[in-house]
Amino acid sequence: MTPPTGDLFADGGETGRLMARLDWAKTPLGPVDGWPQSLRAAVRLVLSSRYPMLLLWGDRFSQLYNDAYSALIGDKHPAALGDDVRVTLAEGWDVLAPLIHEAMATGVASWVPALQLLLDRAGYREEAYFSVSHAPARDDEGHTVGVLTVCSEVTEQVVGERRLRLLRDLSVGGDGRTVDVEGTCARLAGAVDEHPLDVPFAAIYLREGALLRRVACVGGEEVAAALPAVLTAAEERRWGLTAAAGGTTTEVSGVAERLTVPAGPWGDPVDAALALPLPSAEADQPLGVLLVGVSPNRGLDDAYRSFFALLAQQVAVAVRNAQAYEEERRRAEALAELDRVKTAFFTNVSHEFRTPLTLMLGPLADALNDHEHPLPAAQRERVDTAWRNATRLLTLVNSLLTFSSLAAGGGRSEAREVDLAGLTAELASVFRAAVERAGLRLEVDCPPLPRPVAVDPVNWERIVTNLLSNALKYTFVGRIRVGLTADDQEVRLTVADTGIGIAEEELPRLFERFHRVHGARSRSHEGTGIGLALVRELARLEGGDVRVESRVGTGTTSRWTRPTGSGRSPT
Repeated sequence: MTPPTGDLFADGGETGRLMARLDWAKTPLGPVDGWPQSLRAAVRLVLSSRYPMLLLWGDRFSQLYNDAYSALIGDKHPAALGDDVRVTLAEGWDVLAPLIHEAMATGVASWVPALQLLLDRAGYREEAYFSVSHAPARDDEGHTVGVLTVCSEVTEQVVGERRLRLLRDLSVGGDGRTVDVEGTCARLAGAVDEHPLDVPFAAIYLREGALLRRVACVGGEEVAAALPAVLTAAEERRWGLTAAAGGTTTEVSGVAERLTVPAGPWGDPVDAALALPLPSAEADQPLGVLLVGVSPNRGLDDAYRSFFALLAQQVAVAVRNAQAYEEERRRAEALAELDRVKTAFFTNVSHEFRTPLTLMLGPLADALNDHEHPLPAAQRERVDTAWRNATRLLTLVNSLLTFSSLAAGGGRSEAREVDLAGLTAELASVFRAAVERAGLRLEVDCPPLPRPVAVDPVNWERIVTNLLSNALKYTFVGRIRVGLTADDQEVRLTVADTGIGIAEEELPRLFERFHRVHGARSRSHEGTGIGLALVRELARLEGGDVRVESRVGTGTTSRWTRPTGSGRSPT
C-alpha cells in the first residue's frame, strides 16, 4: 500500500509544504502516487537533511530539493521545483553537465571542491563557488536514472581568502623596502593588478594643492586614457569624486558609459566604481582618492565595501610611509649639504687663519732667538706670550683642517713600520715640562714591543698629543700615565689620569664633534670640542678604535686598541 502523498513531504519544512501542494502530474515525474519506492526514499532523504541537497530524476533532470538548497538558488525558488535543472541553472550548465553525465554514465560518485559557477539568482551574473558531490540515483531495478547532489556554498571563503591575499601583498610587497611616493604607488598598483577579479581597475590620485594628480593606474590602456591625469574640480564632479576628495566614500555609477572594462571570470563590463578617500592625519583633508572598479559578478555588499575600505587604508599607510621617507631623505640631504658647507667653511677659514699665523710666528721666533739684539726682559715676556698663544692657535687651526679633511673623506694613512714604543715615549716626553710645572707626575711605561708596528707617524702624533693634552687640562693633582703594550692579538695605548673625571651621562657623547662638557673645571677654556672626535677618526683611520672610561673625582682612562698586524697600507 502506497503511503499518503502528504506523508512523503511531511518533514520537509517550507519546501516540503510547497512540494505537497505542487501538481506533480504536470511535471515529467507524473503523479506522486505513481512514484517508485526508490524515488520516494530519495525524496525523504533529501527533505530530512539540513545540508543542501538536490535530487535530479529522469531524462528531463527534474529537480527535488530541500530548504537548505532553496537558499542557494535565491529567486529561482520555488519555480525550480519539478523543473528541468538545465533550464534553472542554464548559465552554469556547461560546468555542471560533465559532472552529472559522468555520475549517470559510470555510476561513480565525484567530489569537486570550490567549483566555480555562474549563477543568475539575484538579478545579476554572479561568480559563485560550491563544493559539490554528485552520486548516481537508482530506481527500484537498480538502474541509474538520476543524480543525488550534495553541495555547500563556499563563495564567501574563496572570495574572502582571495581578498586577504591582496591585502597581504600590499603590506609585504617590495621586500619591505620603502621607496619614494611614485615608486610606492607603482608597487601598490602592480599588486592590485594581480587581482582583477576583485579590483577590475584602479587609479591612485594624490593631492597636489587644489588638484588631484594620478600617480598610478591599472586596468588597461583604455582605463588610463579615460581617467584624467589631473582631476580638476570639474573632473572631480564628472567622476563623482568631489565627496571622496573631501573624505567621504562615494559610489560611482554609469562607468560603462565612459569606458569599457571587461572583468570577472566571464568578461562582463564594469558599470560601477567606488571612490575612497586615502585617510591622512586630518579627516577632512585626505591624501588623495583611490578609484576602484567593482566586479560585475559580485554584489557590492558590506563585505565587499569593507574590503575596499581596508584596501584604501593599506594604500594610504604605504603612501604616508613613502612621504615620510622622502621628507626624511630631503632632511638628510639638507643636513649633508649643510655639513658639507660647514666643512668647506671651516677649511677655508682655517686656511685663511693659518697664513697670517705662520707669518706672525716667524718674526716672533726670530725676536726670541736673536742673540745679537736680545729683547729686554719685560719685552721678551710679552713676545713669548704672543708666540705661545699664536702657536696654540695654529695648533687649533691645524686640528680643524685635519678634522675637516677627515670629515670630507680626505683622510690618509701613510703607514710604515716604526718603533712605536720609542715614538710614543718621545711624544710623551714633550709634555713632561708642562706636566711637572703643573705639579703632576708623568709616568711613561713604553717598553720595546716584540715587533715594529705600521702606523702613520703624523696621525699617531695627533692621537697621543690630543689624549695627553686632555689629561693635562683636567688633572690638578696626582699623575698622568702613558702605557703601551702589545701581544699576538692587539696593540694597546693607554693614557690614564687622576683628574676630575667625567659624568656617566656625558660618556656617550664624548666623541661627538664640537661637544664639550659644560661646567667642567679645567686649566684653560680654550678648545674646539673636536679633540676626542679627531682622535677617534684618526684611530679608525689607523685600523683601530678608542674608548674612554671615567668616574667623577677619580680620573679618566683613554684606550686606543688595534689588532696586531692590521696597519693600513699607504693610500
